[in-house]
Amino acid sequence: MGCTGCGNSGGLPKGCKNNGQCGTSGCGKLHVFDWLSGLEQPTEDLKFPYVEVRFKNERKEFFHNKNNIPLQIGDVVAVETNPGHDIGIVTLKGELVRIQMRIKKINKPERLAQIYRVANQRDIDIWQENRQKESQMMLDARRIARETGLDMKISDVEYQGDGGKATFYYTSEDRVDFRQLIRDFASAFKCRIEMRQIGYRQEAAKLGGIGSCGRELCCSTWLTDFRSVSTNAARYQQLSINPQKIAGQCGKLKCCLNYELDSYLDALKDFPKPETLIESERGKASIVKIDVFKKEIWLSYIKSDNVTWYKFDCDEVNQFVSRNKKGEKIEPLEDLHKDKNAGETIFKDIIQENSLNRFETKKKKRNQKRKNKSFPKKGKQINSKKQKNED
Repeated sequence: MGCTGCGNSGGLPKGCKNNGQCGTSGCGKLHVFDWLSGLEQPTEDLKFPYVEVRFKNERKEFFHNKNNIPLQIGDVVAVETNPGHDIGIVTLKGELVRIQMRIKKINKPERLAQIYRVANQRDIDIWQENRQKESQMMLDARRIARETGLDMKISDVEYQGDGGKATFYYTSEDRVDFRQLIRDFASAFKCRIEMRQIGYRQEAAKLGGIGSCGRELCCSTWLTDFRSVSTNAARYQQLSINPQKIAGQCGKLKCCLNYELDSYLDALKDFPKPETLIESERGKASIVKIDVFKKEIWLSYIKSDNVTWYKFDCDEVNQFVSRNKKGEKIEPLEDLHKDKNAGETIFKDIIQENSLNRFETKKKKRNQKRKNKSFPKKGKQINSKKQKNED
C-alpha cells in the first residue's frame, strides 16, 4: 500500500522510504505531517531529544533518544519495553514532538522509555514473521473465547517486536472475567498475554474503513479525542432520528454531528422555539418544519382534518408570536399565505429548458429534413425526368 509521501523527490524517497512497497502493513493511521522538518537547530544542544514512534495501526508512543542516535522519519528502531524490546517506526522528531507532548499533557518526559538502537535485519525479520502470525492468531483467539462462553469481541491482536508478548484488544458491554481465558491463550500461543479493553469508537479507529461520506473515517485519520455525541445534535440540525443514517461504523452516533453544531445553534437563536404555539382566528397552529439556511418555517393547524403546511419567513413568525403575547390573534394561516404569495410572478417553462428530452425531439426533426433533402421521393424523380424529355 503506497501513499503520496512515498513518491520520489530529487531521487530521494519520502515517507517510509519504501516507495510504495511497504512491509509494515501500509502507511499507518493518524498520520501527522511534519511541517517543521525543513528547520534545523543551530546547535546540537538545542535539539529536542524525544521522538514519536508508531507501532501497529494507530498506536503511537514517545521515547527518549538518550544516546543521540541520528534518526530520520521512517527509520525502524528497537525501543525499550517491559519485558524485552519492541520494533516501531519513527514518525516525528524535533520541535513538533515537543508540541505533541504538550497537547497530550506529558509532564514528566524523563520517565519515558528510551530507544535502544536502529533495528538491524535480524530484528526486522523476527518482527515481520510475528506480524504474519497475527491474523491466524486472532481467529484462534476468537474461537477459544467462544468456547469459553465469554461475551466479548476480539477486534485486534498485536505481537511485540521480539515475539515475547501478544496484546489482545477486545470490546464488551460488561466487565469480563478473562483469567481462565489468559491461561488458555498462554498455553495455545506460548507467549505472554495482555488483554486491553477498548471502546467501540477506539475499535473503529484501530480497524479503519470508509464512511458514508465516501472518505476514510475521521477517527482513523486525524481525530484523536472522542467527545460525546447526543441525539440533540441531530435534532438541532433538523435530521431524522434514523439510527441507520446517523450512526457510524462503530454503532455510535457519528462524530461529525458535532462539527457544525455550533453554527446551527447560533442560527437557531433567531428562530422561535419548536414547541411554540401560535393562536389564530381559526385555531392553534404549531411549527412542523424549519429550514435553517433559508430561514423559513412551516406552520400547520393542530386540530384540523386537512393537514396542510403553510410556509412563512422567520421574521413573520416572530411577529406572529409577538402579537400573541400582546393578546392578539392572527388571521387564518391560509389568508396570510395567500396575501404573501399574491404578488409573486408565476414562471412558465416556455423553451422547455427543464425537459430531459428537449434535444432528442429537435434531432429527430433535423434528421427528417436531411433525409428529405438527400433522398427525394420516387414520384418527384420520375416527374423531373419526364419534364426533361418533353423539353
